[in-house]
Amino acid sequence: MTIPSCQLYLISPLDVGGDFPERLQQALEAGPVAAFQFRVKDVEQGEAERLAEPLKEICDAHDVAFIVNDDVDLAKRLAADGVHLGQGDGDLKDARAELGDQMQIGITCHDSRHLAMEAGEGGANYVAFGAFFPTTTKETHHRPEVDILKWWSTIMEIPCVAIGGITPDNCQPLVNAGADFLAVSGSVWNDPEGPTYAVKRFNEILAG
Repeated sequence: MTIPSCQLYLISPLDVGGDFPERLQQALEAGPVAAFQFRVKDVEQGEAERLAEPLKEICDAHDVAFIVNDDVDLAKRLAADGVHLGQGDGDLKDARAELGDQMQIGITCHDSRHLAMEAGEGGANYVAFGAFFPTTTKETHHRPEVDILKWWSTIMEIPCVAIGGITPDNCQPLVNAGADFLAVSGSVWNDPEGPTYAVKRFNEILAG
C-alpha cells in the first residue's frame, strides 16, 4: 500500500478517561493514522501515566506513533515514540540530551519561519505550524498563511504538521500546499457521526 503524501496525526481531547480508549480503538481501526498525541493538562504525573498506558498499548497494536505533549519525563517513562514541545516547554537541545537520538521531537512554530528554521537546524524531527483555522481546542494567537507550508516543503526535508481547526471540509488547501501531516482533534472526537466516520472522511481526502 502506498503511503499518501499527507497523513493523519490525531491529538487527544483533554479528557481521555471513561470510554476514550474504545473511541481511540475505533478511530485507529477506521483507516491509516500516522501518530497519536497524548495531551492532558493539570493532571498529576502518576495519573497521566495511568491514563496514557492503555492508549499507548492501542497505538502500539496499530503501529501508530505515540507522542506525548509537553512532558519529556513522561515521554521517557512511557518509552513513547516522541514528544511534542511548545515554545514554552523546554529547550530542544536539553530534550534531545535527555531522550537520545531515537525519540521523535516535534516543535510548535506557530506562524514563524524563523522558529521553524531554528527547530530544523536544532535537530527537530518535525515542525508544526498553526492555527490555520479558528479552533476551540486551545487558545491560539497565531494564524499563518497556507504559503508557509509550501515554503517549508520546498526548502527542508523535515516534515511539517498543519494544526488548528482542521476539518475534512477545509483541509484540501493544506494538503495541496505540502503539509506532511494534518493534526486534528475536535473534528474527529466531536464528530456527530463518531470518530470512525471522521477518520474515514479524512482518509478519503488524503488518499485522493
